Amino acid sequence: MTNALIYLIVLVAVAAVVFLLAALVFGRGEELAPLPPGASPTRLPADDITAQDVRELKFQQVFRGYKMSEVDWVLQRLSAEVETLRARVAELEDRESSDHPA
Repeated sequence: MTNALIYLIVLVAVAAVVFLLAALVFGRGEELAPLPPGASPTRLPADDITAQDVRELKFQQVFRGYKMSEVDWVLQRLSAEVETLRARVAELEDRESSDHPA
């Protein structure tokens, strides 16, 4: 019984050492170089935001991060909404200009 316990403790210690060595050698994997303070990779035009602008948004990763699939889903929904709204506005402007010729 004590031999099994000793083997288990040694196994856990070896696994912990291997994990720590791998973490030191390989790091966290997808870590990016830090941005200067106050900088952000998120860019949007000052006006006339298009669906493509929303699709190309990038968010800065922080310590706790974010769930990429959720953010990607939101961006897809927003870009579709922007496209729909811009098409509707163009349709209404065309209708208004054809109803009231200058």
